[in-house]
Amino acid sequence: MQTDPIADYLTRIRNAIMRGHKTVSVPASKMKIGITKVLYDMGYIKGYKVVKDPERPYIREIKIALKYHPVTREPAIHELKRISRPGLRKYSSVKNLPRFRNNLGILILSTPKGIIHDKDARKYNVGGEVLCSIW
Repeated sequence: MQTDPIADYLTRIRNAIMRGHKTVSVPASKMKIGITKVLYDMGYIKGYKVVKDPERPYIREIKIALKYHPVTREPAIHELKRISRPGLRKYSSVKNLPRFRNNLGILILSTPKGIIHDKDARKYNVGGEVLCSIW
């Protein structure tokens, strides 16, 4: 039983990057698919695909293609960090939204507009739960 599926999702990606894997597979949920879409839109991953298990059609997985620099093999994602967790939720209004790594990294938020990154949250003038930070 998982108590924090988002932390498990981030840990799977972090572990795959440390081992130099090209792809990683994680169990799917609407929130994880939203986070993956933000990672893809911001250029941190090559691509992703939501796959259903043919034997168990109610179970879905996200196959994520990780991105590395072609020459140095340096990963596009240097740091993944969970901010809001089940024991201590972190919410932020758009005015109090922190800047992360002098705007080199992004924060992913769960807002009424959906799962978005901090730059879109400022553009839409909406705050929410700060899920994680990526650099």
